Formats: sequence, C-alpha cells, structure tokens
Amino acid sequence: MGTDSRERMVRSAAYLFRERGYSGTGFRDVIAHSGAPRGSIYHHFPDGKAQLAEEAVRYAGDFLNAGILAATEGGDAASAVDAFTGWWRQVLIRSEFRAGCPVVAVTVESHEDAPQLAAAAAAAFDRWRDTLATGLGNAGVPDDRAGRLARLIVAAVEGATILCRAHRDVAPLDDVVTELKDLTRQAVQEP
Repeated sequence: MGTDSRERMVRSAAYLFRERGYSGTGFRDVIAHSGAPRGSIYHHFPDGKAQLAEEAVRYAGDFLNAGILAATEGGDAASAVDAFTGWWRQVLIRSEFRAGCPVVAVTVESHEDAPQLAAAAAAAFDRWRDTLATGLGNAGVPDDRAGRLARLIVAAVEGATILCRAHRDVAPLDDVVTELKDLTRQAVQEP
C-alpha cells in the first residue's frame, strides 16, 4: 500500500507539473490529486518537494522514453517522428493546451538550492536523445548524424509544445513535424 501511495504521488506530481509548473504545485495539490493519505507524503519524501520533483522527472522521463522507443520500432525515421509527436499533439488538444512537458516545467525554473533537479532533467533529455538516435540509426541514418538529429528532434518538439501552449493551436507542432520528417528522410538518403 505504501509503495502504491508513493507511485501515485510521483505520477500526480508529474501530471501537475505539466499544467502548473514546479512552483505552482504544492504538496497539498499532490495529495489531493493522488488521493494519498496526508502524512504519507512526508514519510515517502523526507527531503521535501525537491525529492518528489526529482522522482517525478525520472518517472516522466521513463514514461516518455517508452513512447519514443515504441515510436522508433517501425524502422522508418519519418514515421518515428510522426508517432512521437502524435502523442504530444493528443496531450495538447485533450488538455486544451494547458499541459506541456513536466520535465521542461521543472527545468525552466531556477533551482539553485536543488541542483539534482537539473541533473534529473538533463538525464531524461539525454535518454530521449539516445533512444531516438538508436532508432534513427536503425532506420538508416548514419551514426554520426543520428545523435545530432535526435537532439534536434527533442529540442524542436519541446519548443513546439511550448509555442502550441502559447498560441493555443497545434500549428507550431505540425510545422515542426513537417520539417523534421523532411530532415529525417534526407538523412536516411545521405551516402
């Protein structure tokens, strides 16, 4: 039961960070959203909100990495871009443009007192890049280009997600997807 409460709180924190950001999400919000007993949050996260956020970033990173892995299994680089970004498109539309990436939400806020948050976010971004690079390599993108292209995909999709939220429209993501698919097709065709 304790592990279940802990997992629910981590998932709830990640979910709430997507919509409210790190600073806009408190322990009370996480308890209310997760349905966990009030005292359990201090039991499971004795080092406070930064510990919860670090675990939420890891959870979100693992969750999104699983989606990237599934998207790259088909062996076609352009289809992988579609599959990866299709999930983001659904999140944006279903949340009426309130939800973004919880990893970005934690990253963009200053955490001088909790450097482990930046480290957890960097690890998530690196894992996504590595998974994408492997998938792009398996799809025929030369290894020396696959890593750079994977980093571009992560950065472009994260940036497009932010623009979509600001504009309350998926057009920025659709534009980015079109360009990324062209780039991945070209990368596969290079000698």
